[in-house]
Amino acid sequence: MPSGKVLAAKQNTVQVLTERLQGATAGVICDYKGITVEADTALRRQLRKAGVEYSVVKNTLLGRAADNCGLGELKDCLNGTTALATSTDPVAAAKILSEYSEKSKGAFVIKAGFVEGKVIDKDGVDALAKLPSREVLIAQVLGGFNAPISGFVNVLNGNIRGLCVALNAIAEKKNETAA
Repeated sequence: MPSGKVLAAKQNTVQVLTERLQGATAGVICDYKGITVEADTALRRQLRKAGVEYSVVKNTLLGRAADNCGLGELKDCLNGTTALATSTDPVAAAKILSEYSEKSKGAFVIKAGFVEGKVIDKDGVDALAKLPSREVLIAQVLGGFNAPISGFVNVLNGNIRGLCVALNAIAEKKNETAA
């Protein structure tokens, strides 16, 4: 049986992981065992720059935290070496880690993930990685809203332009007849 100090430290770690999972919009669970320290450092730098929190975690502690958050399905993939990446951006972690996984050719494997409290498998994480970023999606939606308005303005301008051409032609005709 672990000492009280060790048990308290583990309970604290589970509490921290639980808060981290609850505060994240999305997360990815990976198997990192085949990467070098240099590659891991570069990956961590890239994740940090994107606002993704990445750390190596113990499977049993992450399993307990996942149970606390209603993400118990994640426990099925908690074996071997495990790293957890969480973010408030639903796409950032999946995009970076999927790209890294493809480059590493089997050394770095995505196990599963979650988005908005729903557990997704490796294929779901890959599909999520292919989505454009939040800013691009917002720009596309706003562009969609703007297109009908622009078309309407062009139609109105066309009618006004046509009216001006017609009035100008009438004025020129009257000037010709008057002269």
